[in-house]
Amino acid sequence: MIEILDCNGHATVQDLGRPGYRHLGVPLSGALDSGMLKIANALVQNSLSAAAIEMRLVGPRLRARIPVLISLAGSIDGVVESTSGDRRPARAWASHRLLAGDTLKMGPVHSGVAYLGIAGGIDVPLVLGSRSTYERAHFGGFEGRRLAAGDRIEIVRAGQPERGEENSRRELRLPEPSLLKDRAIRVLAGPHSEHFTDKARARLTSEEFVVSRQADRMGLRLEGPRLDHDPQLGSDIVSDAVTPGAIQVPGDGQPIVLLADCQTVGGYPVIATVISADLPRLGHAVPGQSLQFVEVDYRQAVVARCCAATELTDRIASIRANHAEFDSEALFAANLIDGVFDAQRAY
Repeated sequence: MIEILDCNGHATVQDLGRPGYRHLGVPLSGALDSGMLKIANALVQNSLSAAAIEMRLVGPRLRARIPVLISLAGSIDGVVESTSGDRRPARAWASHRLLAGDTLKMGPVHSGVAYLGIAGGIDVPLVLGSRSTYERAHFGGFEGRRLAAGDRIEIVRAGQPERGEENSRRELRLPEPSLLKDRAIRVLAGPHSEHFTDKARARLTSEEFVVSRQADRMGLRLEGPRLDHDPQLGSDIVSDAVTPGAIQVPGDGQPIVLLADCQTVGGYPVIATVISADLPRLGHAVPGQSLQFVEVDYRQAVVARCCAATELTDRIASIRANHAEFDSEALFAANLIDGVFDAQRAY
């Protein structure tokens, strides 16, 4: 069990979401950066789809009630304090062992979103096949809400590890990946691009937009040049299906990029759609950050998706390879080898 001591930021339980229910009006939800969640899980040898704690603004302070291996993925660091008062850093892109009574205090999230993985997984009820939190409807995750002081999070496999399992789950550290903040966000032409003037379509990819303070898991409202609608078609449409990544433009001409918790239908024209390879980057966007869009075609979007998937697969494979390395110290501790070679017994 892990106890939340305080939580001044925004922390929710998320996994890979609940696909297959959008026709019923249920959003996808899930991690804003699914690749980063998978890395957090790989660092503690969980299933890649296991639920983790998604953190925004600042990480919570928590106490381990049992020994547990945790991981941090994202631009966040922390400090582990033992019951004796000893302190040690808990760096990002690494796993860290907490003993019963240890306290983990995390600092600010510098790039929008970060993840805390917990070995064994987070034990909250499955709702429509997912443990993800959807706050607007108050379901999923931990009681359908963000975490708060006093919450106690159960771990799926919280019993004593089998012989050798504890030693196989070693602490790891990875080099920090690049979030490519300066690269333009790639988009495909939207299904309602004809609802906009030629000037508006050109402005979308030639001028910068800034993330406003109206930003959450549902979407990012941007500020920038006005994107005018075709005067004959107007700014409203018959409600149409929307997905994460859709860039809606209401009557004020300021675009809204939809994210994981977005609704399933909308009545504003969609001028463009962010490609799946770049959508996680928008989960890291923070108020005041500038964004530049560039249009690509379908083939380029597919290639980008394949490249992103290959890069993530290679990174996770390197984590698993590190876990599988021969660790003589762990074997000595588990009494699986004694360090003495007996020639008579060997022949």
